[in-house]
Amino acid sequence: MNTDNALLDDMVKSGNTLSFRTMHHDDLKQIMEIEVQAYSHPWTIGIFRDCVRGHRCWVAMQDDVIAGYGVLMMAPGESHVLNLCVKPGQQRKGIGRALLRLLMEKSEQSGVDMILLEVRRSNQSAIDLYQSEGFHELGVRKAYYPADNGREDAIIFARYLG
Repeated sequence: MNTDNALLDDMVKSGNTLSFRTMHHDDLKQIMEIEVQAYSHPWTIGIFRDCVRGHRCWVAMQDDVIAGYGVLMMAPGESHVLNLCVKPGQQRKGIGRALLRLLMEKSEQSGVDMILLEVRRSNQSAIDLYQSEGFHELGVRKAYYPADNGREDAIIFARYLG
């Protein structure tokens, strides 16, 4: 898996530059702005601070501005995508796919066999992305996410690496 392949080449040809780097505490203000725009029930800045300290976090930079981010929790033999988000207005341009591929590549480089994630049942565009990248449904976590009308189920997806 190499995120520096055709997907990124296509973005450069279209006039967009995309690069990745490790997330820093200085990024959190910008990340919170994106998080609040993207989600009806966003993470708090405290959650992001904890993630930067204890997990592997990256940002996707497009023309020197954060366009998206990913948070990955590593465990023996598996990794877990905790958050994958692209700034509204920048979605459906390949940034989420490139970020997901980066997380898979980083997992594989760490010797991980499987990558897991949860997604809201109502988030069809994310479900389509994960399935197109080889993820398969493992099960459902009932009432996992907060929602405007109570709670929403999460679909658990997994993909074997290597």
